[in-house]
Amino acid sequence: MKVILTQDVKAQGKKGDLIDVSEGYARNFLFPKKLAEPASAKAMNELKKREEAHKYKIDTETAEAKDIAEKLSKVTVTIALTAGNDGRPYGSVTSKEIAENLEKIHGIVLDKRKIVLDKPIRTFGQYTLDAKLYTGVVGKINLIVTEKK
Repeated sequence: MKVILTQDVKAQGKKGDLIDVSEGYARNFLFPKKLAEPASAKAMNELKKREEAHKYKIDTETAEAKDIAEKLSKVTVTIALTAGNDGRPYGSVTSKEIAENLEKIHGIVLDKRKIVLDKPIRTFGQYTLDAKLYTGVVGKINLIVTEKK
């Protein structure tokens, strides 16, 4: 008997999966506990529509991420830090500052948690950072840290 799972069932499948089980298992265990529903035409159509909606959502989010990645590759973020007498900057550049600069100057809204920064940047120079925008989509951020005049 074919059933559609309404919840995750151990050793059977995840919510929304179409599985084939024995009639007794479905009638005596899955249906009474509301873990599954019969795979009727109506239920199959709903399942198909949910899958299409999920695929559409993933496609649109991937397209948006690729668009942002393209914008990031075309811009350069410049952050000026105050330097001490020895020529080294006071403080450091964090992902929060980079995200704020991107939004304020370039109009690109990017969550600071998506910027990959192993450790804060504490020296002047030019850097290329990764931004994990979506699964499989990584953008490159060009960063220049200069001395504030």
